[in-house]
Amino acid sequence: MRHVAVGDVTLGDGQPLALIAGPCVIESESHTIDTASALLEIADRCGVPLIFKASFDKANRTSITSFRGPGLTEGLRVLSRVKREVRVPILIDIHEPHQAAPVAKVADVLQIPAFLSRQTDLLVAAAATGRVVNVKKGQFLAPSDVQHIINKITSTGHNQIVVTERGTSFGYNNLVVDMRTFPILRAMGFPVVFDVTHSVQLPGGGDGVSAGQAQYISTLASAGVAAGVDALFMEVHETPSQAKSDGANALSLDALEPLLRRVVALARIPHPQETSPATE
Repeated sequence: MRHVAVGDVTLGDGQPLALIAGPCVIESESHTIDTASALLEIADRCGVPLIFKASFDKANRTSITSFRGPGLTEGLRVLSRVKREVRVPILIDIHEPHQAAPVAKVADVLQIPAFLSRQTDLLVAAAATGRVVNVKKGQFLAPSDVQHIINKITSTGHNQIVVTERGTSFGYNNLVVDMRTFPILRAMGFPVVFDVTHSVQLPGGGDGVSAGQAQYISTLASAGVAAGVDALFMEVHETPSQAKSDGANALSLDALEPLLRRVVALARIPHPQETSPATE
C-alpha cells in the first residue's frame, strides 16, 4: 500500500491509526479554534495523530433554511488560523472545481463529498493542486466502483489519494456499512478511512434535517478498526444537541477519549488480510 503524508501525519500500512475530526461546519471562529485545541489535547493523550476538519459551506443541507457556514473567504481565514495556531494538518471539502485552488492554499487534504464522488471535473481539479485528495465513496456506489474514481485521479499523474467509506444507502433515510468494503478498498493500494459519524446518519430522516443514531458510533468505530482501516473520521461537538449541522450523528467531545483508547487497542491487532494462514 502507498503511504500518504498529510503534514506530519502519515497514513498507510504500519502507521498509527489516525483521527480526522472536527465539527461538521465552522460555527464561529472561537468555536473552531477551541474545538481544534481540545481535539489535539485528547488525541495527544491517546497517542493518535490528528487531522482537523471543518466545512466552510455545507452545500448539501436538507433544507434551504439550514445553516451552511461562513462561506469560502471567511472559512479559509478561520482554518488558516487553526493551522497556524493549533499546528495541525487541515482537511477541507470542496464542491466545485473553482474552489480547489484557493482551498489548496490552506488545506493539506482536499475532500470530495460522497454525493460528488463521480464528478470528473471536480476530481481532476483537486488532483491538479498537488494536495492529498480524500474521496468519500458515494452512498450509491459499490466498493468496486471506487477503482474508476481512483483511475480518474491517477490519470492526471497524481497518486496522493485516500478513500473514505461513509455508509451505503439502505432503503429510505437509512445507511448500512458493509465490513467487506474495507479489505476491498485497501486492495486498491491507498489508505482507507472510515467515516463513522456519517455512517450512523439517517439522511433527511428528521423532517427537514438529517437524523442520526449516535448511540452506535462506538460499535461501528470498533468494528471498522477491527476490519482494517488507516484512520477514523468523526464529527465531534461539545454539545451535539446544539450543533448547527449534523448534531444528531455527532460524537460528544467527552466521549472521544474513551473511544480512542478502545480503538487504539484494537488497531494493535493485525488486520485480517495481514494475518498469516495457519500452518498444519
